[in-house]
Amino acid sequence: MTAIRKAAVIGAGVMGSGIAAHLANAGLDVVLLDMEKKFADGGVARQLKANGFMDPAFASRIAAGSTKDDLALIADADWIVEAVAEKLEIKQTLYRAIDGVRKKGSIVSSNTSTIPLHSLVEGLPAGFAADFLITHFFNPPRIMRLLELVSGKATKPEVTATIRDFADRGLGKSVVICKDTPGFIGNRIGNYWMVVAQNEAIELGLDVEEADAIIGKPFGIPSTGIFGLLDLVGIDLMPTTLRSLQNATPEGDAVKDYDAEPALIARMIAENRLGRKSGAGFVRLSPDRKSRDVTDLKTGDYRPQKAVSSESLDASGGDPRALMEHAGLGGRYASVVMEKALAYAASLVPDIADTPDAVDEAMRTGYGWKQGPFELIDRLGAGWLKARLEARGVAVPAYLSLAAEKGGFYSVVDGKRANLLPDGTIEPIVKGDGVLLISDLKLAGKPVEDWGAASLWDLGDGVACLEFRTKMNTYNPALLDAINKAVERTAKDFKALVIGSDAAVFSAGADLRVFLDTVEKGGREALGAFIDHGHRTFKAVKYTPFPVVGAAAGLALGGGCEILLHCDAIQAHAELSIGLVETRIGVVPGWGGCKEMMLRFSASTAALRGPVAPAIAAFNLIAPARVSASAFDARNLGYLRATDGITMNRSRLIADAKARALSLAEGYVAPEPPLVAMSGPSGASAIHNIIEGEALAGRATVHDGVVGRALANVLTGGPSADPLKPLTEDDVIALEREAFVDLLATPATVDRVKHMLPTGKPLRN
Repeated sequence: MTAIRKAAVIGAGVMGSGIAAHLANAGLDVVLLDMEKKFADGGVARQLKANGFMDPAFASRIAAGSTKDDLALIADADWIVEAVAEKLEIKQTLYRAIDGVRKKGSIVSSNTSTIPLHSLVEGLPAGFAADFLITHFFNPPRIMRLLELVSGKATKPEVTATIRDFADRGLGKSVVICKDTPGFIGNRIGNYWMVVAQNEAIELGLDVEEADAIIGKPFGIPSTGIFGLLDLVGIDLMPTTLRSLQNATPEGDAVKDYDAEPALIARMIAENRLGRKSGAGFVRLSPDRKSRDVTDLKTGDYRPQKAVSSESLDASGGDPRALMEHAGLGGRYASVVMEKALAYAASLVPDIADTPDAVDEAMRTGYGWKQGPFELIDRLGAGWLKARLEARGVAVPAYLSLAAEKGGFYSVVDGKRANLLPDGTIEPIVKGDGVLLISDLKLAGKPVEDWGAASLWDLGDGVACLEFRTKMNTYNPALLDAINKAVERTAKDFKALVIGSDAAVFSAGADLRVFLDTVEKGGREALGAFIDHGHRTFKAVKYTPFPVVGAAAGLALGGGCEILLHCDAIQAHAELSIGLVETRIGVVPGWGGCKEMMLRFSASTAALRGPVAPAIAAFNLIAPARVSASAFDARNLGYLRATDGITMNRSRLIADAKARALSLAEGYVAPEPPLVAMSGPSGASAIHNIIEGEALAGRATVHDGVVGRALANVLTGGPSADPLKPLTEDDVIALEREAFVDLLATPATVDRVKHMLPTGKPLRN
């Protein structure tokens, strides 16, 4: 299998530059070419502005140039991605130029979403066709997990295998093998669903707010619904995309039943109401910019946005089946859109994909659906959907009829999820090597222990996994108890522990309601006891007789960050947002976060600049509640160590964390409690100067100053601290506890907590 070390992207538009940025995120040297070098330079600048790089420094991995003068730069590239205009003649002319300079065995792919592969390679040399395939990224390439991979009859198997493996492990993509059919999978179904949802809402005269609410959350579709999605994609783009799909699909395809550009859409395009990119679409800021206006689907004019009102939604409670059965306008809309979309998906297998799982994976990772079409059909009931279609006189796809007869598209066989194939056979869904999900363990058996707030799973090879199960994986006394019990059980029966789950959030920190309830019912003493509970728990994690590895993905905030800081190692998903954010609610990190960051900064080069430097470094991180933009950024900030691992593919995180835990288990010795050097009054004075400067600049509020001074006291060890007399961990923990309890007793902090709970936003008081 060819190793991918250097890549080239030709075409520096939104997609091409985004692909180049993500290839740089994967650690590759990248050449980015366009007709003129200034366009390639502009593409890099665009990605820096759009956060296409996981670390802005990665932009230096890209060499920009022009196709006219710098095509020779691609000569040693292992993978060349074409991302130019969707015109066959332009692409084939470029391919001939590429073939003249590329090295033997290099792989060439197109990012096309509209032109079939067989047309792309027609008339080109056989050697080129053998190294060619389609790699269809979704925008933005850094964020969207789906990569549709299409191979031709002449494509060498090793070419497909190389790109599939690199896209999976190196780029973190969910790679779905597609057939060479119009729109492949995601856009074939997604664009049909969009045009049905758009045109039926216009035809029925729904409110935009109601249409988005109905077609969104009840079906596990992102909250943008349909019109929010159209504004995001670009209202002018949809007619072009739909016409292309309509022209490419065979006669009788359902996508041809709908007008690609209804009168309302034509009017909006003519008036430059193109969505977010033009500042106005189905939704826009009102002229006074204090509220939002929404397009009235009956008149086409703007009106003030209003609260969602839907008899069907209210009556169904958001249950999708009840919603589709409701006789109201909203129910009729939900029924016609989802019945058509789901039936369409069922009619396309095996033409576009061999299995329902491939289709569902494409819609989950390409369109953000929580469940794909076939999973939704199983949720609604295949027999129920079949009966609905028959009652309307609509032809029922043979595959749907088969699923109705067999009881659904999915089943569990011998503890593994299985597909119903179109020929009636049942086939297990095979996950790639190195993919380990808690959801699969749940199908195969029960946890070792279940404490309600958390479960302990056996990952095999002597490694246990602690899965948090509270809302947003937030801490309460029950979860802290479960962590202690997991440490005890692991010490008894296992040799290592992973803390992680399949959830989108590692942990959002402590449950703020628990803090408020604790204070209101038990006062300072009860709050102090809760803080002590957390300190004992996290110390237990740090000083276990076995290694503990945190498998961190999504959000790891506050206490979620602190438990990771107490682990022997962290295996982080590349898109990790980690941070000590307690100052947002008017307190300081209370479960060892201050202490752990002081230890890290004291051990770093910052310590070479004097005893005050670690405290200033920790203050500048904690006071503004800095959260990482990625795992690479977390490493720069100090939340991750150089020795901590980063996993690009979320599905591989638990397996990678397990492997790290096993590597640490051999000969493991628990760490010795360290001493912490604190700078005392000199450090506090330096930090107070920073606080005063922020206040004078208008960047810090009055209560920010109160919180900042309390934080400074913790980070510098208090007024009696001496840099030559290091403190113990327990000394620093005592300072954290005192500061936390004192701050939560202040009305200003209570106001911040009460404001954060319903809004999710910090109060600037």
